[in-house]
Amino acid sequence: MTTIRIYDARQDKVVTVEKIERSEAEWEEMLTKAQHEITTRKGTETPGTCLSEQIHEAGIFRCVRCDTDLFRNSTKFDSGTGWPSYYEPVSPLNIVEQPDTSLGRVRTEVLCTRCSAHLGHVFDDGPPPTGKRYCINGLALKFMPQSKL
Repeated sequence: MTTIRIYDARQDKVVTVEKIERSEAEWEEMLTKAQHEITTRKGTETPGTCLSEQIHEAGIFRCVRCDTDLFRNSTKFDSGTGWPSYYEPVSPLNIVEQPDTSLGRVRTEVLCTRCSAHLGHVFDDGPPPTGKRYCINGLALKFMPQSKL
């Protein structure tokens, strides 16, 4: 087993966890068809269809596949793109950024560190303080209210 370090918001500290590696068939059994298409096959949801835009309470968006803390709701902003956008992750430990040359252009793909789920992409056109726009598929996330952390 491979171990990695991630930030756990519930404990407010960095913890060591096992990296989660499953076959595509295993992920397909665990997820909805749409979640599987996005997180495993690097698909995307239709812009404007994500319900996370309607969530305004304090809390954290976690990976739908492995529950890793990814984005605080307080860092969400309306980018006008139709996808949930955040200006920073919970911790740089919890995401992986890698080049993506699909669609005939260079972008930066964002993946969950723990399970390698495709989350979306990051761009350099976001608001202060980071100038980043993490454009993330809402179906790759699940919300945990602050009161339950």
